[in-house]
Amino acid sequence: MLKGGKVGLRARHDEDIPILRAELYNDVVNAARSEGGPWRPVKPGTKDPRLVVDEAQEGSVSFSVVELAGGTLVGTANLWGIDPHNRSAHIGLGLLPSARGQGYGTDVVGALCHYGFVVRSLQRLQIETLADNVAMLRAAERNGFVREGVLRSSAWVMGAFLDEVLLGLLERDYRGDGTGTP
Repeated sequence: MLKGGKVGLRARHDEDIPILRAELYNDVVNAARSEGGPWRPVKPGTKDPRLVVDEAQEGSVSFSVVELAGGTLVGTANLWGIDPHNRSAHIGLGLLPSARGQGYGTDVVGALCHYGFVVRSLQRLQIETLADNVAMLRAAERNGFVREGVLRSSAWVMGAFLDEVLLGLLERDYRGDGTGTP
């Protein structure tokens, strides 16, 4: 398990899937804001590709996020779009509604940075998020990510085009003082 200060990132367990489906992916507004495509219902028992981890897929790594204090599931985290040639990847996360506003997002981004830079030897991590997602912007910037641009009206979300913010962090900036922390 990868450990942050408050949360751990571990493999997805079968018992995580119904909780994540009910609390994250069946929430139409949350799913529409986070998935980059329209929400669609998925029949119970279906191997939902958003939740079932495909170990053979080299381009992404998915984690379940748990509280270190008690092991309670609080969300999902992933590196996706992993490009081994350019040594880059994208970060994504989703917290259950009950886990939001407790600093877990910042901790998850930090743990994903450690995984990406230290474990995977990546050179660049990137985050794209909606411009009004203050929590994700704050979590990224607290971990050293720099705003690199705005993609104007690039995301169709629940009947409106919204701006996306592009943030990046380079391995050399992450390591800063040589300790492996920003």
